[in-house]
Amino acid sequence: MISVVIVVYTLSVLQDFLVPMVFAVLLSILLLPLCNRLERFKIPRPIAITLCLLLVVSFMVLFFYLIIMQIRAFDEVVPALKERSLMLYDSANRFLQSRFNVELDEETFNIKDNMSGIFENTSSVVSGTLSTTTGFLSNLALVPLYIFLLLYYRDFFREFLHRAVNIQDGRTDDILGRVKKVILSYMTGLLLVIGIVGVLNTLSLWVLGIDHAVFFGFFAAVLVLLPYIGIAIGSFLPIMMAFITKDSAWYAFGVAASFGAIQFLEGNFITPYVVGSQVSINPFAAIVALILFGNLWGIGGLVLALPLTAIIKVIADSFESLEPLGFLLGNVD
Repeated sequence: MISVVIVVYTLSVLQDFLVPMVFAVLLSILLLPLCNRLERFKIPRPIAITLCLLLVVSFMVLFFYLIIMQIRAFDEVVPALKERSLMLYDSANRFLQSRFNVELDEETFNIKDNMSGIFENTSSVVSGTLSTTTGFLSNLALVPLYIFLLLYYRDFFREFLHRAVNIQDGRTDDILGRVKKVILSYMTGLLLVIGIVGVLNTLSLWVLGIDHAVFFGFFAAVLVLLPYIGIAIGSFLPIMMAFITKDSAWYAFGVAASFGAIQFLEGNFITPYVVGSQVSINPFAAIVALILFGNLWGIGGLVLALPLTAIIKVIADSFESLEPLGFLLGNVD
């Protein structure tokens, strides 16, 4: 127990170093096939790694730029949301007075003032959210450097692992191969799942006539990184947009229903089929991992929870003394 406490405390204290490093390790494994292919064309290793990094960094910069611009655009939506909410509040008051003859006292009327205050502070909430996100991204600024060094010295690190583990029967290469396979399966499968879910979300919003359908659809799809709850969180913004821009509340209900159906398809059919059985973690272990890593490393922990748990399962399955842990984490047939 003392050892566990020491390990958890160390992981918490070293969060600012460990989270970017783990991201770098996962992305390095994802980029390794492309880097190897470039090197087979006689491209020097430093140049091949640099080309891979330029591709990833360009995509990430464009992606986060589009998201930040869209979120800032919601400052224009806040007044409309405030007006629409107050209109519904007045309608509800008139209905209660006409049907039930309810007398509204002073405190009840103060609700309107409180609602106004909430919406007036929405801009600061959005700014705070952007600030938190920017802080999280700033912690990842060293990831490209880590990726470059990990890929450049990959043979050196492989030899280090051989010497550190010191397994005489040659299982080290087998374990490394299985870990690599799990990570590649998870990362590439996850990117494909995000694409499929993004298209489905966008089509559903387009059919309902919701503005900014592409942004809302793929923003919710990216939140697939948070299993079981990601799409539900991502549905809040399009539901709010439908609530503001449409005359009927049925549009907001339609957005919620369509996103719920897509989340059901994603969790039960799309992800299991695309990612396959390589990342075979049962739902209970996944939820526990999300809670533990989320409390330990925040947003980064939520994103890293499943791949790290999958790696732990591969390692546990490789050693007889740890097989019960691998069984506990695995799927139940």
